[in-house]
Amino acid sequence: MREVFKILITAAGFLLYSLSSSAQCEVLHRVSPDGSMQYYMEPVNFYWTSAKSLKGCIVTDKENYFLELQPIPFPEKPAGHKLKKDLALKLADGKTYMLKHFDTRYSEKDTLMDMLYLIDQKDIESILNIEVTEVSIDMMGTEGLRTYEFKLHKSALKEQLACFLKDDEKKKK
Repeated sequence: MREVFKILITAAGFLLYSLSSSAQCEVLHRVSPDGSMQYYMEPVNFYWTSAKSLKGCIVTDKENYFLELQPIPFPEKPAGHKLKKDLALKLADGKTYMLKHFDTRYSEKDTLMDMLYLIDQKDIESILNIEVTEVSIDMMGTEGLRTYEFKLHKSALKEQLACFLKDDEKKKK
């Protein structure tokens, strides 16, 4: 009886692990404002306090890869569209990478602001292999530079990028 119980527990563990790892690679899609198709994964929390939070994910149009960030709080619509500074992305190896601002848009009836930053092809390998530790967003105005130290899901971006790259490799074969 004890052996059967051990087998059941082990099988349940493998099942839960496989479900959780495949959920991380669940690719969603949406049509962007310019009419092109974007593929993304569910945004995850990187930082959360009662005063501010940051969610994000990897997005691709199958040609380029982007980092999408959803900072809270965010400026109202006219001011938010002026946020066009590049993003400083710091990895666990201590190096800082600059991601070029690509787009800022509001969604869900202006209750969410999405900021898209282009990941340079030369930086993909580093982001694929090293955890992100912090990002710095220039929020302009009275706030200036806002730095989010990643407290949650530090490896989510590299895992999401790996899923997209693995999926692209499968389609090439």
